[in-house]
Amino acid sequence: MSKLTAFLSGCTATATAFIAIALLTGAKAPPTKFEEIDVGRINVREPDGTLRMVISNRAQFPGAPWKGQEIARPDRRSFAGMLFINDEGTENGGLIQRGSVGVSGKADAGLSLTFDRFRQDQVLQLLHAEQGGQAMTHLLINDEPSHELMDVKDRMARFDEIDKLKPLERRQAMQEMSEKGVMPANRVRLGTTRDKASALSLADAQGRTRMLLTVSADGKPSIQMLDEKGKVAKTIGLDTP
Repeated sequence: MSKLTAFLSGCTATATAFIAIALLTGAKAPPTKFEEIDVGRINVREPDGTLRMVISNRAQFPGAPWKGQEIARPDRRSFAGMLFINDEGTENGGLIQRGSVGVSGKADAGLSLTFDRFRQDQVLQLLHAEQGGQAMTHLLINDEPSHELMDVKDRMARFDEIDKLKPLERRQAMQEMSEKGVMPANRVRLGTTRDKASALSLADAQGRTRMLLTVSADGKPSIQMLDEKGKVAKTIGLDTP
């Protein structure tokens, strides 16, 4: 045996021994480090395979994760971003964004960061939208019912059924859902409007705006109090006695 052959054989034996020791002791290999990586999509999973987060481009953006499965959402294919997924494999929020120049030459852009109630839709949302030369940015806080009453999957299926009804039947069906307490309701909306005002809207448990605080683009502040039908009952401004 030549000296080179003996040396290589010794290296192989040493490497094999190290691998055996690592396997026996449960030692982990050092993490792989990258200075830069180009990918279309990253799936973050638990050791048992449960999907916990997806970071994706627009073309490979997933549908809605639900109890370890995926519900088709073709409407999401215009966005890139990430989804947050809970322990059972159900979506519970995410960040989506897009932005381009439309045929009008104006920006057509949007960004939404959301956090969902368990098996429900978003209860907290940071939203920016820009279209036709106008922009608005909002912080929204919503009420969502417990999934034990009706989860978001069943609610969307019910909405599909209601859409097939006649107008009067559709209104009655939506009213029934509201009375059962299974409808979402926006409670707080804070942000800027398309006409460049700033506004804070406060609503009751049915989602009806009951107080609206605004400052117009030219600096005029006002407070409006509304009744349950949406009619302004009282307004307070700088010139209110």
